[in-house]
Amino acid sequence: MGRLFVVTTFGESHGVALGAVVDGCPAGIPLIVSDVQRQLDRRRPGQSALTTSRAEKDKVEILSGVEKGVTLGTPICLMVRNMDQRPGDYSTFSRIPRPSHADLTWKLKYGIIASSGGGRASARETVARVAAGVVAQKFLGVGHGVEIVAWVSAVGKVEMADIADNPPCRDEVDSTDARCPDRTCAKKMASEIMKARKAGDSVGGVITCVCSGVPPGWGEPLFEKMQAMLGAAMLSIPAVKGFEIGAGFKSARMRGSQNNDLFVRKSGRIGTVSNRSGGIQGGISNGEPIVMRIAFKPPATIARPQKTVDCDGNPVILEASGRHDPCVVPRAVPVVEAMAAIALADAALMAE
Repeated sequence: MGRLFVVTTFGESHGVALGAVVDGCPAGIPLIVSDVQRQLDRRRPGQSALTTSRAEKDKVEILSGVEKGVTLGTPICLMVRNMDQRPGDYSTFSRIPRPSHADLTWKLKYGIIASSGGGRASARETVARVAAGVVAQKFLGVGHGVEIVAWVSAVGKVEMADIADNPPCRDEVDSTDARCPDRTCAKKMASEIMKARKAGDSVGGVITCVCSGVPPGWGEPLFEKMQAMLGAAMLSIPAVKGFEIGAGFKSARMRGSQNNDLFVRKSGRIGTVSNRSGGIQGGISNGEPIVMRIAFKPPATIARPQKTVDCDGNPVILEASGRHDPCVVPRAVPVVEAMAAIALADAALMAE
């Protein structure tokens, strides 16, 4: 992913290791293992009853591109070894593709289904994205003063009030297992997730992400609009089914007089009174916070019996075993932050 800030990930769900190579990060950016580990700890499994019980520690190693705590300007390789592999938990899926999972489409494309829990189609691959995203966030913070924070704003039918105009800090987001800064709403979300888990089912949700401090001028006017770069980043995350900027789909039900962001003088620059554009106009950042929402579907792997067919088309009943998330959104918060950072870092370099 990327033109100038380029990220390549490698590895499979239950393979030896996963990782990322980041090329294009300028030299002199402070970066140490604990910077990366902090975000990986937010993504790792086994954090609470709301997530999978898989006991991965997700300890990162920096193999290249960093010396004495600063980047060298050369490719940065980050690696996380898999420690709790149980590929046997997934043996059934080599014969019976999971409904709404990538098992079947990958077999149709490549002629084989990875035995390691979905292989690169697994959300386990996002550990590499989070590691790479930390490099991008450090570059954006040091070089441009950009801050990125995401939180769970909906789980199933439980939805919190919109606080994008006054976003929380990461500590507030992490104060609840649901990664929702509204404690009352977080309890309802946790209850919704546990109900799905007890029923052998799963539930989806929405993550809101705000990028503050993005200067005007990032993004290209046509085919690499800022929202297109961000949209491509978010829609590449496993289980993502929807993406919107600013007012998003609500703007389709407004009049222009209701949707327009009127201009006003702000601290020596021209800004907007409202932010229904979500910080982007004409594909170019306008200096206001970039606000986006990302919709995640319910995880496809569920314990509830499902009538389906095997790879030969024979009717079967599939009951999935193993350790799976009943809802991905609490663990997906750092993934969203990482992908936003990677897209913005590329846009920053393109704007120079």
